[in-house]
Amino acid sequence: MFSGCLLWAVLIVAGGAAAADLYGEINRLRDGDGRCMSATRLPPMRTSPALERAAMELTRGETLERSLASAGYRATRSSFFNITGENVGARAAQLLKDRGDCKLLMDPALTDVGIYADSGELRVVMAAPFVAAVRMSGQAAGQRVLELINQARAASRLCGNRKLNAARPLRWNDKLAAASHAHADDMARNNYFSHEARDGTNPAQRVTRTGYRYRTTGENIAAGQMAPEAAVAGWIKSPPHCANLMNGAFTEMGVAFAINPNSEMGVYWAQEFGTQR
Repeated sequence: MFSGCLLWAVLIVAGGAAAADLYGEINRLRDGDGRCMSATRLPPMRTSPALERAAMELTRGETLERSLASAGYRATRSSFFNITGENVGARAAQLLKDRGDCKLLMDPALTDVGIYADSGELRVVMAAPFVAAVRMSGQAAGQRVLELINQARAASRLCGNRKLNAARPLRWNDKLAAASHAHADDMARNNYFSHEARDGTNPAQRVTRTGYRYRTTGENIAAGQMAPEAAVAGWIKSPPHCANLMNGAFTEMGVAFAINPNSEMGVYWAQEFGTQR
C-alpha cells in the first residue's frame, strides 16, 4: 500500500554510449542544463545498485513492481523509461537531452536512479525509497490523536450503518499509553498486525499488566500511517474502530506508535481506551 508507481516508457532509436554518461546527463538535466527547467535546482540523483538490478529485471519482461521487489528496493514512487536501438550508446545521452520527458526527469520526489544496458536496449529506473517516519515526537503525536478523537466525539456520526451520538471528550491516561506503546512496539519489532500479541495476550490483559484497573476497555490498531491525522481518519472510516472511538462508556485513552523500517508496514499504531473501576 506504500508503493505508488508512475509508469512511463519511450522508444528512442540510438546508437552506442556508456551508461555512466547517461547518469551524468540525467543529473545535468536536473541541474537545469538543457531543455528541462525547474523552479528550484534539484539535487543529483543517487546511483542505486538495487535499481540497476530492477532495470535488468525489466529487460526480462517483469513489471516494474515485481522488478523492484526482486531487487529488494521498497519504493514510495517509481517510474522507468527505455532507449532502444542497435548498439545503444554514443548518442543516448544527447537523445535524452533533446527528447527527454522533463516532467519525469524533473520530478523532485524521485531521488535514486539505476541503469541497465545491453547491446540493443538501455533501461532507466527512477524511484524514491520508502522511509518509515512520523515527523513528531511520540508525546506530540499522542496529544494530536487525543485532540482529533475528541473532535470526532463532539458530534454524532455514522459508524457504518450505526448512528452513534456525540460523546464527552476523553482524558489522557499514562497507563493506557504504556499499554499502547508496548503493543505497537511488539508489532513493529516482530512484523505482525493483530489485536492478539505474540505472547497470546489480548488488549484487556495488556491494559491490566500496566496496573490499569478497568471497568471497560477497548483497542484500535493501525499500520502504515505516517501521521496522526491519517491514523485517526482510517479509524473513523472503519465501522468497528469508529464505534470504539465514539463509545460514550470510555472516559480515557492512550496511544503510541512504533517504527521498524524493515517491517512490512513500517509504522504501527495502538490506541487503548478505558474507564477505571
